[in-house]
Amino acid sequence: MLTQYDHIPDGLLTLEADQLIGQLPGPSLIHLPGRKPQPLFVSVLMHGNEHVGWEAIRLLLKRYQGGKELPRSLSLFIGNVAAAAEHKRLLPGQSDYNRVWPGCQAAESAERRMMAQVVDLMRERKPFASVDVHNNTGLNPHYACVNKLDSAFLHLALLFSRTVVYFLRPKGVQSMAFAELCPSVTLECGKVGSAHGVEHALEYLEACLHLAEHPQHPVAHQDIDLFHTVAQVKVAGDTRFGFSPGESELVFDPDLDHMNFRELPAGTLFGWVNGRGIEALDVRDEQGAEVARDYFQIDDGQLCLNRSVMPSMLTKNLEVIKQDCLCYLMERYTAHLDQQ
Repeated sequence: MLTQYDHIPDGLLTLEADQLIGQLPGPSLIHLPGRKPQPLFVSVLMHGNEHVGWEAIRLLLKRYQGGKELPRSLSLFIGNVAAAAEHKRLLPGQSDYNRVWPGCQAAESAERRMMAQVVDLMRERKPFASVDVHNNTGLNPHYACVNKLDSAFLHLALLFSRTVVYFLRPKGVQSMAFAELCPSVTLECGKVGSAHGVEHALEYLEACLHLAEHPQHPVAHQDIDLFHTVAQVKVAGDTRFGFSPGESELVFDPDLDHMNFRELPAGTLFGWVNGRGIEALDVRDEQGAEVARDYFQIDDGQLCLNRSVMPSMLTKNLEVIKQDCLCYLMERYTAHLDQQ
């Protein structure tokens, strides 16, 4: 499935994300030389409906057209071009491209074998850093995610935003696989179509190409807002749900996505449950244990928080909720910076 190039295919940088399928045979890994040989690894279009990474990287590479040398070698992985052509996160029958990297819990698949191949190829090239670029569907600030509490990882994240999320679940994400090779981050650049998201990602990638080394000194507590993902919230597979009153067993508050990155007290209303109990939700902690009752309660048909938490990535996109999740729940983690 994977095609490799040692150059930018002719005309590639003129194409929108949904046009790449006409130029590339599928997922592609492009290696470009630069002054510093240790490459920056960048992955884009892990989800076909998240275009910010491709828009940013093609603008970046246009700056170096005409023989201008990159300040550092670059390895670019362009992921799900088939889903991008349909403006979908993934297509029916496909695995989620950001859940099948080494360390995943997904079943054996062609996509899983391909991601293992990418990691093996990049291990040989000894990457300097890894950046995976994403959009999201809810109202979220721009933030970076890390999978290790390590000074180099945190400094790389802070180059993008002082808001940083540390998580160990879901498994099988690109940043977690590359964390075994080099400092790695995931960028969350807001909603699709945001010019600010593209510009922010562009300038970040440019800055990464110019980095000579990773700072090794610890990150100071006052310089970072660090959060830890403690649970992933999904709707149970057999539950009918939506955002409008009607036949659904689970109706969410129509303003739910406005709660992202807000520290919510116990008792905060998430929605209403009709004819179901707490089993309407599937809530898992970092170890995969079911913890719905630790975080939610149902009181007279109202679904409310059972404790104070901060949600991220709450979305009203029903397809994304079905394919991925409703949200993640976080806690402040700054006190744990001493683990650097």
